[in-house]
Amino acid sequence: MRLRADQIEMIRQTVREAAGPAAAVRVFGSRLRDDARGGDVDLLLETDGRLGLPERARLLEAAERCVHFLLAVERKLPWPLDGAALQRHKTDELLFERLAAYNERFAKLQDTLGAAMRHACLLAAEDTQRFLKMLAHFEKVGALESVESWQTLRAVRNLAAHDCDTDYAAIAEHFNALHGLQSDVVRSAARFVRHCGDTLGIGPAAGDFHAEVMALHR
Repeated sequence: MRLRADQIEMIRQTVREAAGPAAAVRVFGSRLRDDARGGDVDLLLETDGRLGLPERARLLEAAERCVHFLLAVERKLPWPLDGAALQRHKTDELLFERLAAYNERFAKLQDTLGAAMRHACLLAAEDTQRFLKMLAHFEKVGALESVESWQTLRAVRNLAAHDCDTDYAAIAEHFNALHGLQSDVVRSAARFVRHCGDTLGIGPAAGDFHAEVMALHR
């Protein structure tokens, strides 16, 4: 399986935060093939379908935590990125560790937010079988910036999973594209948390990141 130990632990932590300790997660698709390269990470999440209110609150807290740490690493990177500059600093371990962290935290935020949306729909007795319909529902109620930006972000993330390791112009282009979408996804997180509080009476399990995230709500 083509996943590093730290990536596996990040997936496990996200699942625990999203669905509780009893949930199971399985990898499927191209990442199971050691002879393949690139590809996004396909995950199957198995739960008993009875996510309780404490778990839902922890899921909202997890989304806020994702926003906090995404913004923290964003502040440490020299935007906009330049391919020539990246090539000059290609041996800078700290720089490329921060880029990897930015990419992974972006993915974790979107995945955690997607899981939270699904469970909010379950609680509100909305359809969760068709993901695009679910996104459209949250866009309609003002809890999502837009379905279009969500899909664009997903597409940019998938492109990142394919090889551009030594094409520094492509690396810069990818991260600049992610950075351009950052405001949409963090505002969506803030809007969604506010929506859950206003309509479902559920807030984050702890308030450590709440003020910071709510400041992003417009």
